[in-house]
Order: sequence, then structure tokens, then C-alpha cells
Amino acid sequence: MQENLVIVESPAKAKTIEKFLGKDYVVKSSFGHIRDLAKKDLGIDLDSGFHPIYEIPEDKKKVVAELSKLAHSVKTVWLASDEDREGEAIAWHLTEVLGLPVETTKRIVFHEITKKAILSAIEEPRTVNMDLVNAQQARRVLDRLVGFELSPVLWKKVKPSLSAGRVQSVAVRLLVEREREIIDFNPVDYFRVVAQFVPEGDDKTMFRAELNHRFEKREEAVAFLEKCKGARFTVVKSEEKPSQRVPAPPFTTSTLQQEAGRKLGMSVSQTMSLAQRLYEQGLITYMRTDSVNLSDQALAQTKEEVIKLFGEKYHQIRNYKTKTKGAQEAHEAIRPSYLDRTTIEGNSAEKRLYELIWKRTVASQMAAAEIDRTVITIDTNDSEAQFIATGEVVRFDGFLKLYSESTDDDQSTDTTQGLLPELSVGQSLNAQTITATQRFTQAPTRYNEALLVKRLEELGIGRPSTYAPTITTIINRGYVVKQNKEGVKRSYEQLTFDGKRIQSKMLSENIGKEKSRLAPTDIGMVVNDYLECSFPTIMDYNFTASVEKQFDEIAEGETEWTKMIGEFYSAFHPTVEQALETQSTKTNQVRVLGVDPTSGKEVTARIGRYGPMVQIGGNDGEKARFASLKSGQLIASITLEEALELFSLPRDLGELDGDRLVVGLGKFGPYLRNNNKFTSLPKSEDPYTIGFERAVELVKAHEQEMATANLPVKTFAEDAEMLIKNGRYGVYIAYKGKNYRIPKGRKVEELTYADCLKIVEGSKK
Repeated sequence: MQENLVIVESPAKAKTIEKFLGKDYVVKSSFGHIRDLAKKDLGIDLDSGFHPIYEIPEDKKKVVAELSKLAHSVKTVWLASDEDREGEAIAWHLTEVLGLPVETTKRIVFHEITKKAILSAIEEPRTVNMDLVNAQQARRVLDRLVGFELSPVLWKKVKPSLSAGRVQSVAVRLLVEREREIIDFNPVDYFRVVAQFVPEGDDKTMFRAELNHRFEKREEAVAFLEKCKGARFTVVKSEEKPSQRVPAPPFTTSTLQQEAGRKLGMSVSQTMSLAQRLYEQGLITYMRTDSVNLSDQALAQTKEEVIKLFGEKYHQIRNYKTKTKGAQEAHEAIRPSYLDRTTIEGNSAEKRLYELIWKRTVASQMAAAEIDRTVITIDTNDSEAQFIATGEVVRFDGFLKLYSESTDDDQSTDTTQGLLPELSVGQSLNAQTITATQRFTQAPTRYNEALLVKRLEELGIGRPSTYAPTITTIINRGYVVKQNKEGVKRSYEQLTFDGKRIQSKMLSENIGKEKSRLAPTDIGMVVNDYLECSFPTIMDYNFTASVEKQFDEIAEGETEWTKMIGEFYSAFHPTVEQALETQSTKTNQVRVLGVDPTSGKEVTARIGRYGPMVQIGGNDGEKARFASLKSGQLIASITLEEALELFSLPRDLGELDGDRLVVGLGKFGPYLRNNNKFTSLPKSEDPYTIGFERAVELVKAHEQEMATANLPVKTFAEDAEMLIKNGRYGVYIAYKGKNYRIPKGRKVEELTYADCLKIVEGSKK
């Protein structure tokens, strides 16, 4: 008889832990949750105090049967699921399903999978914490109630097959509000003045200074440069301020997601998946945490590493404290399990993420960087405005020797430079050049995944375990897209005074380039607008954050969970009933764009049966014309001109081989038609702008491809009907009007007639 059974969440974790425990322990995985709310109907008994109705999914029944058999054949069962609320709930579900007494079954937790942590947990077991379980149950039940009741309202009022969620809908609201800011934004240009100065009598020591005033009009910038022709430039202030830059604290879940996005280009879900693997291999501590704290053991190991790598003067012990209330019951930040392990085995992504965590942890215990910051103020006798030169010199690099945190500001106009010359008050300067450059106010940038997580955290919405699934859900539902944009060229003017005359030249820059930014879709915007109008409480940021606080209170044993759900539902349910009663027709968003100059009919944009579309006419009972929006176009921002262009298909490009060459849009996408033959248009080609010559190239290439496809690759003297042909999906056997797949691994040149006949006969069976 086996002495002990340890149940963990994942097979990878089981393998790692099994190495640390002796032969008296068998370690098995539950493969995550073993049961969940019933999928049929609501899954919650509203008449008995919101009692959840749980069921074991079909794919978990085999796992449960195996665990149940093992649990009743050992002396002691140890529940070792993760240490957060989700893990606690898994442990409780195991006691319920396996028939284990919750009051006495041993529960162990650890925030790192090391031998010391596992053995220490075995020595100090506890029982399942029902407060944490109830906090998880409350979240699951409340989210099911919101989704189950809101979704049918959306089906009836907006569009079939839609769904809503408590946190997801608020996340979409953030993106919709930002999108509307971008749509409403009108750039304003101004002129920014920068001068290159040298001290009088020293033409080699050049430095840069910026005017502390920006000109709204070109004429003002020109007038200022004119004044500079005979101006005297004098140093009126020179200040040197020593300053320090301190390292960022060790990673929490959200800061790891943000930094991995900025430095490594990883998505939130990719970061969490990799971190999960590192944790399960025993390489890092638990990856779902709000804590920035490090254990005494970790502090001692980090000190040892810093001194070994950089010397005593680079070490400085730092105790970071968690500011977030209800910090997911985790006791440490994300750090390497073994600080002396600078590199690991694994794939490239795992290595890069581990290195990031290692550097951030070690840097957090390093000395501050010592920086000398110099600010020089320069007067011009003909203007009240002053030039400001800022220099920064690192006197001692401290933690910067290892790691520097990235920022989200990708549009920085900072003119800070390195070492500035030593200048005294009253010293005269010569301006080598003074340049006034036309700049434009910047539209708000769209959120990327890391910035959205940061904003949700600032608002108190969601917790470490919810950020990644929230973003995945809103993308999968089609409310949000992750997009890349190439940007467009914009011209700007640069006016330069070289001491003698003012010269103007036009330059260009690329603006609006985006990488992996989140943008709401039309349907996302329509759903958001409807929910904001009909369910303002659910969509309120403060309300959503207050619900999270209530979950924290349940976890701390301060609030009874069914009471909290009851109070919420008693206020929420009537608003659902009211929404269903107040409107009997769908509230599709219709935006009037203007009038079609050809027909004189109204042009509108709205969500149609097959998605976002524009429409000409239809209000007077006559047949309307419809066109789908292009990828990247939004109902909220499409112009009349852009809408009318959508009706330009099919488009006649000219004559080819005695017939018209036409580009059109069909059920399977854009196409070219000539002599009743169709050629699909590649995604890289725009059907609205493609020219005749390029279209002919594509048609001829397609004809050549089809001609080649019909030629046999191999024939056989034994039977003229047996052919090997090259098809759309590779080579195949054609025999007596039927086609047969060639098995993988078989080389065409080696196939004999007998081989082909065998394949044909085998396929018939």
C-alpha cells in the first residue's frame, strides 16, 4: 500500500515535485479544475441562496476516477494545488469529488518548487481555506450571472450570438473610449526651436539647447529667427544637481507582463504561459502575485550574487512593500528560485524571459545610480524666451550596469544630452545654427496589451490571474483586434538660421506606425454603447473595482459570499428585465454619412447581418445598395468618400484576350474575372486600387499555374490511365476519373505502377 498521494495541478509540476519526495510519495496531476458550473442552463440555483450546481466535464471523468482510486488506497492525501484562490478552489473541489473530509485533509502550499520549499510545506500542512474558496466561488457565480443574463439581451437588442462579461466589457470600454479620442483628435502644428551653441572663442565645444517657448504660427517662428540675427546670447544660470536613480522593484504579475511586452515583444498570454512553464520546472517562484516582497533567503542569495559579479559597492539591500490591498495571498514577488542560476536550459523564449526575471531581481538589490544633472539657462537680449540646455552624466552606474526598466513613451522629445561644458554666469555664447522645426500635437496612442493591463490595475479592475484571460476573451469574441499599421508619410517644414540667413526646407516623416496595438471593432463599439446606455452600473469602472474589493473581503473572512451575491443580483436583475421591456426592436447603430452625388440618396453606415456595412438608399421603399467595410475601417470614422469608394466594385480594368478584365468582390473575397475564368486576388492586393498591368500579371500567372497543374508528373507504360499529377495541395494519383492521396513519406520518383495500383486498391477499401 502506498503511503502518500500528492495531487498537484499540472503534469509538469508533478514531475518536478516527484524528484524531491521519496519512494513513499506518489505525485499525480488533476490537470487543472476537475469540475465547474454546469453548462446546461444557468448552473446556479437562485432559489437556494445562489447555490452553484457543479458537474465533472466529460474529459475529466477518467482523471477523477484514477485519483479517486488512488486516494482510497493511500494513508494520506496531500492537496498541493497553486497557492492563489483558484488553486484553493481546486483543492476544495478535490475534497468534494474524492470524498475527503475538508476539515482534516492536508493542504500544502509553496511559492517555489524547490526541495527546501516542498519539504518545508510537508512539515507545516494546513487545511483548505474556505474563505479563499468562497472568494473564488463568488467571482465564478457573479460572472456567470452577468454573462448569462446580459448575453440574451444583446442577442435581442443588437445582434445574435453576442456575449458580455463583467471585466471583459469594462476592458472593451477602455479601448472604445481611447478609439473615440483618436477619431475626434485634430492635430495642431507648432514650431519647436533648438539651437546649437559654442562658448565664445571655442568653436569645438558644441552643445544643444531648446527654447522654452513654442510658436503656434510659422510667422512667429520666422520673426523670432529674424531677431536672432543680431542677438547676443548670455549664460544667466548654470546649476549642477546631483541626483539618484533607483532600481524598479522585483516583478509582480502585471509588471512582468508589461516589461516582457516592451523588452521582448511578448503578448500577455504568451508571457504567462512561459512563466507557468518556468514555475512548474522549479526555476521561478509563483507567477501570479501582487507582491514586490523578497524573502530573507532570497535577499541573502541576491547579495551574494551582486558582490560576486560586481563588488561590494554595487550592493544595497532594499525591502519593497506591497501596496495593493488583498494581494492574491502570495508572499513574494516573481524571482528565480536559485539566484546563482544565471542561465537555464530551454527554448529561446523561456531563456529570454528567465533572464529578464533574473536581471530585474538582482538589480532591485543593487546600489542607486549616481547622476549629475546640469541645467544651463541662456538669455537672448531681444526676447523674453530663454534657451535651456540639460545635460546628464552618470558618475556611478550602480544597478544600470545590469538592468534598466523600459518605458511606454515611444514619442519622447527629450533633449537631454551628455556632459555639458563648464560655463559661468555672464559668459557669452555664439549660435552656430538655430532651427525652428514644425511639429504636430500627437493623438492618443492605442493601448497595447501591457498598457491595458497597467490601466486595469490602476483602476483596481481584475487581479493577476484575470488579466491574460480577459484580453484573450475580448479578442476571441471579435470585440477587439490586435493590429499592425505601416503608418503614412507626412511633410513638415524646417527653418534654419545659420548666422547669416534663414533657409526653409521640406522634410517628411512616417507617422501612425503601430505594432500589436489593440483596437475595438465595429461590433465591439456597438455592444459597448448599448451596455453603457442600458447597464451603466455594470460598465462603471468604480463599481467593477468595488466588486474586486468585495471579493478580497470574502477572502479575508469579512463578508459572507452568498450575501454579497444576493445584494448584487437584487439590484442587477431588475435592470435586465427593464432593458428587455423598454425596446422591442434592435438598436443597431446607424450613422448618416451624407448624400450620394450620383443618385441623390442618403448614405449610411451600420452593423448588418454579415457585419459592418454601408448602404445607399433604402429609406423610401426602393431597393438599397450595400457594401461591406474594408478591414481597418470603422463605422464611427468612415467618411462619405471612403464609403462611396466601396461601391466602385465590380470595376472594369480594360480589355484582355477579347473580353473585359473585371475586378470584383465575391463570397470568398476579391477576384479578377476574364473569359468566365476567375483568379483570386492575393491579400497584398487592393481590389479598389489595382491597375490593369498588375491584374494581367496575376491572371497570366494563374493560367500558367493551372496549365502546369493539369500536366502529369509521371505516366506508366502499363496503363495510360494511371497518372501522377501536381495538384493544388501537392502531388496525387489520378486513375479512371478518381483521385487518390499519396501516403506521406513516399517519393514520387520511386513509385512504380504496382505501387500506384496498391495505393488505389487500398484507398478503395
